[in-house]
Amino acid sequence: MSRIGKAIIKLPAGVDIKVSSSNLVTVKGPKGELTQQLDQDITLDVTDGIIQLQRPTDQKRHKALHGLYRSLVNNMVTGVTQGYTQRQELVGVGYKATNEGNVLDLTLGYSHHIYFEIPKEIKVKTEQEKGKNPIITLEGIDKQLMGQVAAKIRSLRAPEPYKGKGIKFVGETLRRKAGKTASK
Repeated sequence: MSRIGKAIIKLPAGVDIKVSSSNLVTVKGPKGELTQQLDQDITLDVTDGIIQLQRPTDQKRHKALHGLYRSLVNNMVTGVTQGYTQRQELVGVGYKATNEGNVLDLTLGYSHHIYFEIPKEIKVKTEQEKGKNPIITLEGIDKQLMGQVAAKIRSLRAPEPYKGKGIKFVGETLRRKAGKTASK
């Protein structure tokens, strides 16, 4: 069996999981509710607070789906209990970030402001301290949506390799290049 697929998922207290006849998994917890459609070949068993996924054969496709859906269900359980947080840092002179509700207003060195609407499932918070880079904090329960929104924000001004200016994740290390060497 797949190493990831055969791992069990412990169901925390306060989390309810339902599987419909069409393999639609619904996970309800203290932070919200998430749904995921499973492939018809993968079966999900819930017994005594333990979730386990099974596949019918050892075909390459079934092995791949087994690990994938186990990870997705685990991310759903973690999301509805603890939630996910993503922090991004704006590195550059004059780069600013503010928010009005779920609309992010970015100043990234272009001739205009960039207004980015965040989905309602995600909460956004911006902080800017004097002498430090602005920080954008995203919070939500859906890991896939969080990653997609964070990647889209980063793509608005990706970090460049010479000075490191741009939007990067907090704690991310960038590969830096040496600039031109002066000739004699």
